[in-house]
Amino acid sequence: MGEGKRYLIVGAGFTGAIIARELAEQGAQIEIIDQRDHIAGNCHSERDEETGVMVHKYGPHIFHTDNQEVWDYVNRFDTFMPYVNRVKAVSQGRVFSLPINLMTINQFYNKTMSPDEARAWINEIADTSIEDPQTFEEQAMRFIGKDLYYAFFYGYTKKQWGLEPRELPSSILKRLPVRFNYDDNYFNHKNQGMPLNGYTHIIQGILDHPNISVKLNTDFEHAMEKNYQHVFYSGPIDQYFDYKLGELDYRTLRFEEHRQDGDFQGTAVINYCDEEVPYTRISEHKHFAPWESHEKTIYFKEYSSKHIPGETIPYYPVRQAKEKALLDQYLELADQSEDVSFVGRLGTYQYMDMDVTIAAALEVAKEFSKRPEKVNG
Repeated sequence: MGEGKRYLIVGAGFTGAIIARELAEQGAQIEIIDQRDHIAGNCHSERDEETGVMVHKYGPHIFHTDNQEVWDYVNRFDTFMPYVNRVKAVSQGRVFSLPINLMTINQFYNKTMSPDEARAWINEIADTSIEDPQTFEEQAMRFIGKDLYYAFFYGYTKKQWGLEPRELPSSILKRLPVRFNYDDNYFNHKNQGMPLNGYTHIIQGILDHPNISVKLNTDFEHAMEKNYQHVFYSGPIDQYFDYKLGELDYRTLRFEEHRQDGDFQGTAVINYCDEEVPYTRISEHKHFAPWESHEKTIYFKEYSSKHIPGETIPYYPVRQAKEKALLDQYLELADQSEDVSFVGRLGTYQYMDMDVTIAAALEVAKEFSKRPEKVNG
């Protein structure tokens, strides 16, 4: 499948790059366009000239997965250095560890409880009358109770999503990790790490194939489609259809950049949980590469706000009930578009971690390769 075919891929992030590579290896000619002046999408990383620090240009990206196929795939293109994400949180003027663990519980309540004592304590304060949590707030109250919910989740979530947590579905919280030991590893996945040379280096490696060409600073236009047998579109699905059914709701992020000598906060990420603090977190990027040494530092205050099409970059979908209904209508239109595949976080309007994004892209390429050839192809 693909020998001699010409395919257009819109977006040079992980999704577009992987689909391009998989189909190029089968003989297809792939052209990738991206509206930005660089590859790698929101995973783009680059060295800061002043400090020498490898910066995650669009916010922190920590690689973590239990999917061995995905882990093996990314390790083809760079060495992954050991990295454990240990997030701190500032709440009510004090610093705690996240996710909530035995240290967090003991520190918050000024106790020295054992695991069994802490488990009993949490069971006592949790709102067990909520049997089937429907909202984010109910989910949190059901598992950790009012005090911990308001200390660590209420303000942060309101800033991140621009909504009251009771307006958000419980699925956003998915599961609430509460650990009754002193493990402060933010993730549970078997494979965790950071690419030695950054994410852009990985994408460059994936795109390094004679059948792949990349054109940056290029917006997608529908007139382009006639030149290709198929289009893989990783931009916002509503944008492809010129918003004719209405706009889906996305959040965007703004990063306020700061530099100084030495070490600003002593760790990579600190969440700011209080509602009156306007930013959600501060990321100090030298700490994402503890094997490196830098005399200067660069850090970013992160602000979340509503995405405005044409003005800001969409980062993640909101997926409230009204968005789900509108999305279903767009998906119907997508199903009628035989020569276009909607892919990635924005094309499918799903929040996906990097490993899920990669697995999905590999699956899209695999399934596309099985499609029967068109007679007039």
